[in-house]
Amino acid sequence: MIHNKHDQTLALAGIYQTASLVKQIANKGIANSAHIESSIETLFRFDAENVEDVFGSVAGVNHGVKILYRHLSQSGERDIEITKYVVSLVMLQKKLAHNKAMLDDISKRLNAIESQFNFFSLNHENTFAKLGQLYQDSISTLGQKIIVNGEQPHLNNKVNANKIRALLLAGIRSAVLWNQCGGSRWQFLFGRKAYVIECEKILGRF
Repeated sequence: MIHNKHDQTLALAGIYQTASLVKQIANKGIANSAHIESSIETLFRFDAENVEDVFGSVAGVNHGVKILYRHLSQSGERDIEITKYVVSLVMLQKKLAHNKAMLDDISKRLNAIESQFNFFSLNHENTFAKLGQLYQDSISTLGQKIIVNGEQPHLNNKVNANKIRALLLAGIRSAVLWNQCGGSRWQFLFGRKAYVIECEKILGRF
């Protein structure tokens, strides 16, 4: 996979996209279904040839690019909650990278979930339930749980809870992708300008 700033920006935007959607569901009980689907689909694109293909197209992560740009640009707004989720997802990805057995199990179970798409669509409650259970059985056991804040009626809703866990799993997927593209904490801290410029280029296409 080519390691360039464009690919890194898309992958990083993928993390921000899932974090934004998690916040929306936790606080409002709803989020854009197309954005959710674009993020969840990344979990099943096992043999994508490039980063854009992981998201289906640049449009699939456009919401995340907007959120990323808003957080990194000097005139933008920084959402502490979204930032907290992004940092946690990146840290969890690093822990997961050292657990080959868990990685293999996640891959096997994602293949099994995909095999049932003839019966349950990507947006079906059953799919979210299986992804939510997968998150609980794997990522939640790594020792650093993500505490999602929001309105209790939405958080206590079983479907919403599964969607949130599924999106967090997708966020881990994007964090893996960002790492594969050469993304790092130091680049994020000291290379923000380059990410902002790339966001502007991407958003200029829409």
